[in-house]
Amino acid sequence: MYHELLPVNIPASEQELYQRALALAGYTMKELADMAAMPIPEDLKRDKGWVGMLLERYLGASAGSKPEQDFPHLGVELKTIPVNAKGKPLETTFVCVAPLTGNNGITWESSHLRNKLRRVLWVPVEGERTIPLAQRRIGTSLLWSPNQQEEQQLRHDWEELMDLIVLGKVESITARHGQVLQIRPKAANSRALTEAIGEHGQPIMTLPRGFYLKKEFTSALLARYFDL
Repeated sequence: MYHELLPVNIPASEQELYQRALALAGYTMKELADMAAMPIPEDLKRDKGWVGMLLERYLGASAGSKPEQDFPHLGVELKTIPVNAKGKPLETTFVCVAPLTGNNGITWESSHLRNKLRRVLWVPVEGERTIPLAQRRIGTSLLWSPNQQEEQQLRHDWEELMDLIVLGKVESITARHGQVLQIRPKAANSRALTEAIGEHGQPIMTLPRGFYLKKEFTSALLARYFDL
């Protein structure tokens, strides 16, 4: 029954990828993990990327950890999104690492963030902690590109946040900055430091930062598509 869901080849078209994603709707993590011979972690605290890896196995993603879209030949990024029973996102969505140095001449159009968000395959997944991971089900996927308003919101926040980084104010950026986008530390531990620019233009060491989409943004996006 499941073997038809388990292609080993990379999808040839966006439509083929989308059909594969739609075919996963309704399956539990246990059903998919058993077929893929992937052990299920007890929870996702230490295995945050596990659901994404499981879905990549079924969808034929090729990028691995390279800094490009998960399906570079299609220009499509895969994002799993944990939702509650009403279809509302339960957490912010990591997009990519924020560049803290070497930002001369970078523009919104040429930014890694915009490239990642140009075309996204969103896969909603049951995420309420009361449901054991093995029993959580996959929801209906959607293919999305930012509309004009979303693009403007993202661009505005990106430019504001990048200005702060370039001006040496990375340490003063909080999760409250930005309407739809935020920058937060992203590191496995507090010893994983990276180089950045200080307020006086001097090199400093700080925690790596990541760009995250705020819940209000992804919630409105899902509501528009699914008429929630």
